Amino acid sequence: MPITKSCQQLVAEAMAQVTTYSVAEVQARMNDGHTQIVDIRDPRELERDGTVVGAYPAPRGMLEFWVDPGSPYHKPLFADESKEFILFCGAGWRSALAAKALQDMGMTNVAHIDGGYAAWVKQGAPTETLDAQKARRQPKA
Repeated sequence: MPITKSCQQLVAEAMAQVTTYSVAEVQARMNDGHTQIVDIRDPRELERDGTVVGAYPAPRGMLEFWVDPGSPYHKPLFADESKEFILFCGAGWRSALAAKALQDMGMTNVAHIDGGYAAWVKQGAPTETLDAQKARRQPKA
């Protein structure tokens, strides 16, 4: 069966329908109390490359299940309507598709980062290792 729409066409359509922020725009929002950055990359990418400081890891393959309150995999974080969830991946393609999927589910408080983690790192925005993130998330004794 021939492919009738390329992955690039899907990404372009998603980009036209979702909110896209620059790295600078996201940095300006990071500590406003209403923004949750979400890393949708594969856990192996996080282990290898690190992540954005304060990002919540939500693998792309589980995202819709974690968002849906009717799913047995639901994560309550995603039910917080006071937050804007800003997704990122490696280059901004998967996150555009993911933001579109969440919009299709009814979320209006979702966006993504233009250029993804590559743009984040290139612009010198704050990152941390996965181990540092895990340590920071551990409850204080």
